[in-house]
Amino acid sequence: MTQTNPAASSSMMAWRVHAFGPPDVMKFERISRPQPGPGEVLVKVKAAGVGPWDGWIRAGQGAQPEPLPLTPGSDLAGDVVAVGPGVSRPLVGEPVYGVTNTHFIGAYAEYALASAAMVARKPASLSYIEAAGVPVVAVTARQALFDHARLTAGQTVVIHGGAGAVGSYAVQFARQAGLHVFATASADDAALVRELGADTVIDYKTGRFEDKVRDADAVIDLVGGDTQKRSFQVLRRGGKLISAVSEPDQALAKKQGVDASFFLVKVTTDELAGIARLIDEKKLRPGHGEVVLSLAEATQAHLMLEGLKPRPKGKIVLATLPL
Repeated sequence: MTQTNPAASSSMMAWRVHAFGPPDVMKFERISRPQPGPGEVLVKVKAAGVGPWDGWIRAGQGAQPEPLPLTPGSDLAGDVVAVGPGVSRPLVGEPVYGVTNTHFIGAYAEYALASAAMVARKPASLSYIEAAGVPVVAVTARQALFDHARLTAGQTVVIHGGAGAVGSYAVQFARQAGLHVFATASADDAALVRELGADTVIDYKTGRFEDKVRDADAVIDLVGGDTQKRSFQVLRRGGKLISAVSEPDQALAKKQGVDASFFLVKVTTDELAGIARLIDEKKLRPGHGEVVLSLAEATQAHLMLEGLKPRPKGKIVLATLPL
């Protein structure tokens, strides 16, 4: 009969942040494996998505203060190995994808606790690595268009960053809903963005979108900065500027007669199940390519996030699977 080392089986490797700062503050350490509490599941992580919000949290610039030490990471895909009190789904052994918790922490580890209300069965047509790149960006895209901008068929939307992680989903959702879609992207990505469903693609490097769009019903801002400020010019009075990046200038919004707001995504099992269904029915195309690193290379991933190392196109994913 094979015996296991109890100490080894009750511990795991995880990235830890003991002090806020640049990427090198993260340390890969052996810590105790957590146990799920009420409403939680324990997931054996196969892959964890890396997003800009992970860098903000690591640097102490997240939307809410987080106690230290912490393990970064929100997006994940893996198998449920234990469930806490009050959890009827998912079941032990079920392959899931989703987000750890409302604090967006805990996924850069061999095992992660996740709220049962923020995970769903993994899309059957996607690998764990592909699925780990979906949750936050896909749900953000859908909520920006329909929960916040409240767009309906026949209306016009401008999507900034149409080839990006969130933008590529937003373009698809917008087309499916019968919206007229303007998207900004680089010339290299224009063909892809048109293929995803944009009616007009504007090269942000050589063209001025405000010269080509007038009286849009909404702008989905996934870029921020000067692009966000210039976006007020293309909206009709009563239009909406919805940003997933930063709080818009309310004085400028009032002057232009538009509504402008920043929102934080709220990931739920129902949202994820709906997105998984669309992906499996080939009605929604997941992100175009992943930059796959091993879990032990999380620091490299954050150097890419910060622009301190070259970053190939695609969603960065940390894999615990053999590469």
